Amino acid sequence: MCGIAGATAPRGEAVGRMLEAMAHRGPDDQGLWIGERITLGHRRLSIIDLAGGRQPLANEDGSIRVVFNGEIYNYRELRDELAARGHRLRTQTDTEVLVHLYEDEGPALVRRLYGMFAFALATPDGLFLARDPLGIKPLYVGRDRHGALLFASEIGALLPHVETIEEFPPGHYWTERDGFVRYYELPPVRYDLPSPEAAVDELVARLRRAVRRRLVADVPVGVFLSGGLDSSLIAALVAEARAETGEPVHSFAVGMEGSEDLERARLVAAHLGTVHHEYAFTREELIGLLPEVIRRLESFDAALVRSAVPTYLVSRLARRYVKVVLSGEGADELFGGYQYLKRPEIRARLQDELREITLALHNTNLQRVDRMTMAHGLEGRVPFLSVTLVDLAWRIPPRWKIHDRTGTEKWILRQAARRFLPAAVVQREKAKFAMGTGVGPTLERFAEAAVSDREWAEGRQPWPDLELGSKEELLYFRWFCQAFGPRARLAARLVGRSRSLNPHELYAPGWRERTSRTGTETP
Repeated sequence: MCGIAGATAPRGEAVGRMLEAMAHRGPDDQGLWIGERITLGHRRLSIIDLAGGRQPLANEDGSIRVVFNGEIYNYRELRDELAARGHRLRTQTDTEVLVHLYEDEGPALVRRLYGMFAFALATPDGLFLARDPLGIKPLYVGRDRHGALLFASEIGALLPHVETIEEFPPGHYWTERDGFVRYYELPPVRYDLPSPEAAVDELVARLRRAVRRRLVADVPVGVFLSGGLDSSLIAALVAEARAETGEPVHSFAVGMEGSEDLERARLVAAHLGTVHHEYAFTREELIGLLPEVIRRLESFDAALVRSAVPTYLVSRLARRYVKVVLSGEGADELFGGYQYLKRPEIRARLQDELREITLALHNTNLQRVDRMTMAHGLEGRVPFLSVTLVDLAWRIPPRWKIHDRTGTEKWILRQAARRFLPAAVVQREKAKFAMGTGVGPTLERFAEAAVSDREWAEGRQPWPDLELGSKEELLYFRWFCQAFGPRARLAARLVGRSRSLNPHELYAPGWRERTSRTGTETP
């Protein structure tokens, strides 16, 4: 996990400043390369080949260079294949496979990669950019006043140096000749599993493989543990894998004193035998962190901010002990975990709704996990969003996700979890992270007291194309504007909006729908 930046021109000073702004993403090292037509910059968080993985990294003759953010989980197989073809690999990193694959396969290399990534290649044909299928790793692009394209991992790093800015769409690559090209789409819906039992068998097998792939690292790996179904199942599979090697499993939980998540996480940790760490935060600490969290999150979406604060705190806790953590993001979107999905009009089109919120993850919950972990130099990995699990999700009928008779959410995932977890965990009703930790009600009350009715009436629509959803969101929007200053409106166009329709939670309508560029258009 790292931070990348660069340009389609010699822009050493600008790229250097972008790297400084993203020092938290890569506290271990920094690299800068300035060519005649391309500049590449990198901040490194060392995870694999700690001594030999400096970037930018080049191929044998220096004709191709790369800066990379993420992890390629099938890099060992790719290394063996490349070595058999005659390539000389000088490091043990996953990053190096990219330059050699590009030598042999050109842009088609992205279809060979299994992992999470955003990377840039300086090639004889010009700059090449790519982002992973679901947008687990972030990337933004824009043009400066001279027309050069600049890119960076975070909005705040790029924004001061460009006249325009947009999010690089997930599942695409970009070349100077062709512009954006889509290489990945969600697989089609096809119900070819003969029974729920067969679906559970396949789900367990694929999730087990996904978890084990994500344990590969040359540094300690831990797991976030809220005590809910998703994180508990990931923790159980990590504990299973580590039992074979004898390594301890470190688990991490946060919440307000007496919160449900802290209590449930202790129970799961005791059941699995993890080395458990927890942190109880106060109302004052929670509120005091809001401006910093919003600045790091680069969003004012109320539901996202609520869950970002405990994610920030659990990341800070985890970084004291590990450098990589596994998290349960994606299960609710793939398997039907949100309460609002039970509404009759939503259940009638459940698979379509799940596909829509899965495609929106890149600037909602995945952005939250990336920004909050990277704020502390911690790498977050998300096994549920393995492309193999995503493929399986559209083979499972809606009636096995939200049970057609009982209405149980994530029913098929619960059947899988019964093989690893006690009934109390398997049967726990879905509680969003912000609610289980006690954050949601606390922030709602705080915002109600902090923003008067008159302020709300005057501020709920600050711009013609933006309508805020609550007093709480108006409060966050003010801090967002303070963080981005005069360019806040440009940054705000990149803010994703959560579909949070649960009782007593937030839904902020009115934000104009945006579509990512596709095809061959250039930014």
